[in-house]
Amino acid sequence: MEKTDRYYIKTAIIWIAGWTVFRCLFAGHFLLTPDEANYWQWGRHLALSYHDQAPLIGWAIGLSTKLLGHTEFAVRLPTILAMTIASLYLVAMAARWFSAKTALAVALITQGVLEFNVGGLISTADGVQAAAWAGAAYHTARAFEDNTWKQWLAAGLFFGLGLLAKYTMVLFAPCVYVYGLLNANHRPRLFGIKPYAGLLAGSLLFTPVIVWNAAHGWSSARHVAFIGGAEEAFALRFDFLGDYLASQAALVTPLLFVAVLWAWWLAARGRYQPKNWMISYCFWTSFPVFALFLALSLKSRVYGNWPGAGFLTASLLAAAFFAPRRQKTPPQKPLPRPRFWKACLISAYLITLPVLVQTVWPVLPIPVKLDRTLTELSGWDQIGITAGTLKNSMPKPENTFLFGLRYQEASQLAFYTPGNPQTVSINRWGRPNVYDYWWEDEDLLGKDAIGVTRENDLHKHILPQVFERVDPPIALHIMAKRQEVRTVYLYRAYGFKGGLRWIPPSSGDIRKTG
Repeated sequence: MEKTDRYYIKTAIIWIAGWTVFRCLFAGHFLLTPDEANYWQWGRHLALSYHDQAPLIGWAIGLSTKLLGHTEFAVRLPTILAMTIASLYLVAMAARWFSAKTALAVALITQGVLEFNVGGLISTADGVQAAAWAGAAYHTARAFEDNTWKQWLAAGLFFGLGLLAKYTMVLFAPCVYVYGLLNANHRPRLFGIKPYAGLLAGSLLFTPVIVWNAAHGWSSARHVAFIGGAEEAFALRFDFLGDYLASQAALVTPLLFVAVLWAWWLAARGRYQPKNWMISYCFWTSFPVFALFLALSLKSRVYGNWPGAGFLTASLLAAAFFAPRRQKTPPQKPLPRPRFWKACLISAYLITLPVLVQTVWPVLPIPVKLDRTLTELSGWDQIGITAGTLKNSMPKPENTFLFGLRYQEASQLAFYTPGNPQTVSINRWGRPNVYDYWWEDEDLLGKDAIGVTRENDLHKHILPQVFERVDPPIALHIMAKRQEVRTVYLYRAYGFKGGLRWIPPSSGDIRKTG
């Protein structure tokens, strides 16, 4: 390796390491999101799998908090490390199959893009899946190139870890299989046993999820089918399509999103394609994921993070086409000037850095009601302390539990109430979630409770269905920037009668497991 190449690689690694340190320091300075608190609860109720999602994020948080305590930093550490691993694998791919300068470009863009920063700071299944997807992409590429048992089994291992992280990892296998079929040099690999041995090894890691679902009426599959719109009549929804494209542009940052779309177009046409099989490989491990959810958005709402894994190798593809470089194989035709790539980099950081600052120090002149960080995160520490104080003031504090009517409130209460007490989500009027597997009515019959909701009239008709008596609520006003962000209501309820479980709105509801 030339001295200049070593400089680029070293700089790329230092840049990623620096951002990892920054995230470690930054992660403890803002409150958990509701989903993070929910995943933290998974770590306290370890199981083979969970209703909403595959289990790896819960397992990882459980280990992290066991070692480091129940803090925001400990909850977020698994995804911080996972995004670092993903970034390093992308750098390794760029350095091996493109150039050291492309590797530096990949390091710069992955640390600047908003979606990768969210995935590297907020503890979600997407973050841990990113490490698995990038690892599987690297080792599968090495396996196509070298055809060794070591690489095929490593690829299978990362594929299995990805399945344990998020179900969308299943898309990786057909993506690389199609690539293999279309590449004449690598097609013979698919006629050997090694790729399938790796696939089998990875699939065996998914066994805990299969076992858990088989014992619980395949509730995860039912949940995925429901949010995918399985019960909805087919109708073209161009508003959902617009939302999907807008969310991708916002998360990937607009200019890089344009660069990715452009790179996919160039790769598909082949007109500007270097004679490098990695171009096609990156295309097939990214574009089909985006296209699948694009098609789904014509029928159902697709959340912006769902196709996130596909943008890992897509960012590598964009860097390979547009970043300043000394490619091992020159392009067949001149590519756009690197000025466009510099604009992508600068705009990514100009969008991401203010968002990070605003998360902890809300200095931007954004109306309070439009600032989602303030409206969703602020005040939960205050709510937890107030709920704990009310619980201690009840006639029998030792026989009083805390509850929400959604898993979000129940989980935030558990994290931010002093002592981290166990909490309950009364799902009767909402939707099924993991709390249905942790509590039975018999565990709570006759007990009093403190509940937190956003509604101020539940003591009239709703809560009396499950409690003997309910006092009028106490309003708690959450303030930020000297303005009221939102109001929550705390209820004192007495004599739980039963009725935790979700009641299906119809007998044919796909989520019903019997």
